[in-house]
Amino acid sequence: MAARTLASCIFCKIIKGEIPSFKLIETDLSYSFLDIGPLSKGHALVIPKDHTVKMHELPDNYLADVLPVAKKIAVALGAENYNILQNNGRIAHQEVDHVHFHVIPKPSATDEEGLVIGWPAQKADMDDLKKFHQEVLSKL
Repeated sequence: MAARTLASCIFCKIIKGEIPSFKLIETDLSYSFLDIGPLSKGHALVIPKDHTVKMHELPDNYLADVLPVAKKIAVALGAENYNILQNNGRIAHQEVDHVHFHVIPKPSATDEEGLVIGWPAQKADMDDLKKFHQEVLSKL
């Protein structure tokens, strides 16, 4: 079965070879390549060949493919410290409307290379958390 692609999607064009890329690993389901706007040396992207905008829209079999590909890339890079990042939607920092997973090496503790994030954790109200837990469980 051929992958669904979107004519205007930059990642679909990369998969089809219409835009050149520094390809790393290609499987039946995934295509990976070096990011041309890297946060650090070795920053790579792993994308499904099937055009899908958000992760929850992907078939489950793809998710079983993407992490082994990301793992192989991290190992090949010799990345002892790295982030696997995946964003869904504009306010969650998704810039390209095609699911993609970043493999971002973090070579040093400085904020000069790799992913730089804040983690604005909040104290949860345990009663609210318990109620919310039950609500989510009822939908799983």
